[in-house]
Amino acid sequence: MKTILIIEDNTDIRENTAEILELAGYRTLTAENGKIGIEQALASHPDLIICDIMMPVLDGYGVLHIVNKNPELNGIPFIFLTAKSERVDFRKGMELGADDYLTKPFDDTELLKAVEGRLSRFSKLQAEKYDLKQEGLTQFLNDVHTTGGLQGLSADRRTHHVAKKQFVYTEGDEPTRLYFVKSGHVKTTRTNNDGKELVTGLYGAGEFFGDLALLEETAYTDSALTLDDSELVYIPKQDFLQLLTAQPEVGRQFVRLLAGRVSEKEDQLLGMAYSSLRRRVANTLLRLQEPLPTGDPAPPIQLSRDDLAAVIGTATESLIRTLSEFKQDGLIEVSGGGIRVLQPDKLRRANW
Repeated sequence: MKTILIIEDNTDIRENTAEILELAGYRTLTAENGKIGIEQALASHPDLIICDIMMPVLDGYGVLHIVNKNPELNGIPFIFLTAKSERVDFRKGMELGADDYLTKPFDDTELLKAVEGRLSRFSKLQAEKYDLKQEGLTQFLNDVHTTGGLQGLSADRRTHHVAKKQFVYTEGDEPTRLYFVKSGHVKTTRTNNDGKELVTGLYGAGEFFGDLALLEETAYTDSALTLDDSELVYIPKQDFLQLLTAQPEVGRQFVRLLAGRVSEKEDQLLGMAYSSLRRRVANTLLRLQEPLPTGDPAPPIQLSRDDLAAVIGTATESLIRTLSEFKQDGLIEVSGGGIRVLQPDKLRRANW
């Protein structure tokens, strides 16, 4: 049974709304002001919140702001109740992330349609965990189109095969799309005035890149180059921006997917600053050779020694020497230029 929290200072409206929803099979909780409503939400984690805008103690805008900022409540569908019909009120609510409005007075049918619509549209997005290394991107975009009701969502989901050592974009280009790596590896680099290349990122299967320039609406400050034969999915710029703005919950879901790599990047930077060379090489090999979900052995890492050294932040000669030591210890296998990790647990636990 779905639980709906009703936050409304008018006793008659609050009780009548609760009665209608209970007759329709929902469990209801009620609160007479925003402060009590937030306390109820934190205690019960409702499936949907219906909230009046003009209330004492804490108004509806304040309630929605807290809901969006609180990780325990973020993502709960939110419907505003308002006696006002001015466009400015609707605009302010949408900017804060409201999912729908009901203008008082409303009838039973309007209420039930709004509730049923929001619960059906967002229940799958709330519960689903998208595995981007499989078909998660396509599934995510399909769900966005189906549940979010986005018109004109025409993301190009066709896989583009990009050969090894091909530029995807170069520094100074204007961004036109978001990129998703279905297979292969892509590195992003920046070049200083002396022509020295700095690797700013390495992206493998299940990762997005090129999003920063889109969000900042600036030209690319780096270049992206495929390190091996890769399969990329292109998401047009307008569709990406529409995802983030047209449907607040969809935008939050997408941002969470993009933001999930931040802690990993921080760990990599700390490792480059303070870890030994052997530890950095071991961590990089483990990161590049993730086991497949099926449990089958992952394919060998097919990166040139120069590219691998640039990712680790060391000289190619030092990398080759470390790889030779790992091979002698039986930790890795080197064949045909590829590298396969044989003892990942030992590499991970070793105190280099």
